[in-house]
Amino acid sequence: MKSRIAALAAAVMFLVSAGVVTASPATADPVPGSPNQFYASCAVDLLGSPVGCLETDEVHATHICQYVVTAFGLGLDCIQR
Repeated sequence: MKSRIAALAAAVMFLVSAGVVTASPATADPVPGSPNQFYASCAVDLLGSPVGCLETDEVHATHICQYVVTAFGLGLDCIQR
């Protein structure tokens, strides 16, 4: 039981450190010429990785994000603007 909890905690920490946060791009501004990417405002951890992203408009965006399929499910891949 403890190993399952530890594995779950490790997976959650990996997702947070990798910047994998679900967001709905339906209300975000799309990136011109890239239908899969959208603008987002993200907090950044000490290593420079985005840790929390919210969809936003182009003016307030700090990152450009897109959905990616990972071993843990659907996640976000974000790059700084």
